[in-house]
Amino acid sequence: MNLDVAGDPLSGREGTLIAHTLLGDGLPREAEDHLWQAGLSYHLDKIAEKHLHEAQALAPGHAAVLIGLYRFYFYKNRLSEALEVAKLCISKAARENGLSDDWRRVSATDAAFDCYDSSLSRFYLSSLKAYAYLQMRLGELGRTRGRQQARGARPDRQDRRQGAPGRAGADGTGR
Repeated sequence: MNLDVAGDPLSGREGTLIAHTLLGDGLPREAEDHLWQAGLSYHLDKIAEKHLHEAQALAPGHAAVLIGLYRFYFYKNRLSEALEVAKLCISKAARENGLSDDWRRVSATDAAFDCYDSSLSRFYLSSLKAYAYLQMRLGELGRTRGRQQARGARPDRQDRRQGAPGRAGADGTGR
């Protein structure tokens, strides 16, 4: 649930404004330009990464920048660095959703997890899913299993994010 400073639930309009700010609005024009340049120079690793870091310096912690960094590291197979960005995304998404910093304490009723239109909730679930996937790829199956099992009482009950633990199995075997 989105909470304002006083702890009161935010209205739909205020929640929508935060979601737009979280996922793209409110991004300084210069940072947006650096993200665009990073995309155009994706094949030139050092240049693309420099643009991403410039965007990060101009808009530290902005979700659009974090997502850009995550995708760059992920698709360049720099998985340890992608994992670090995924952790930042989880922290940001938890904070913006008014959730516990500890994902094990988050329940289905803590946010609008079953509402596809809730960008903030989707960002949180996507960040958790990315983190768990990277843990598996990096061989940290113990941590992944715990995170995937916690999704058994998963906030996204209708599996709109298609991350059912039984679908691929936390150990990657399909069981």
